[in-house]
Amino acid sequence: MSALERHAVELEAPPADSLAALAQAAEEWGARWEPAQGGGRLTLPVVFGLRRGVAIGRVEAVRLGDARARLTWSLEESHLEVHRGAVAVLALAVGPALAALAWPFWPPLLGLAPLAAVMGFAAWWLVVARLRSSGPEEFFASLAAPAAAAEGPAARR
Repeated sequence: MSALERHAVELEAPPADSLAALAQAAEEWGARWEPAQGGGRLTLPVVFGLRRGVAIGRVEAVRLGDARARLTWSLEESHLEVHRGAVAVLALAVGPALAALAWPFWPPLLGLAPLAAVMGFAAWWLVVARLRSSGPEEFFASLAAPAAAAEGPAARR
């Protein structure tokens, strides 16, 4: 199974408190949380480079001790689509670049080199430099981060 299909995190809280923390994190992320007995269903907005959509999965809370729980998310379905605007910008930038590369066969195409350079840098600035990844792994890492931050100062005392 890939990281998108299954993810688990252990929290220093009982299952009920862990699920409450998950509900709060889901609200902050713009996700939809539907609680159920022993877990629930999480619909998480995801972004993977030029693809975006939602990943829907089941969350199970397992008690590991008096004050410890493991939350496990398993993918049930996902709906991803390509960000069409970004693909259009990249396609517009590649046209002049390919034409400029053909200049040895037709020397007047060398005049397209400055346009190709500007379009390439613009595409990089508008699309490639801003690509992000945000999915279940980042969501559960953000869920575990406040617990780790709370443990840090107490452990130093």
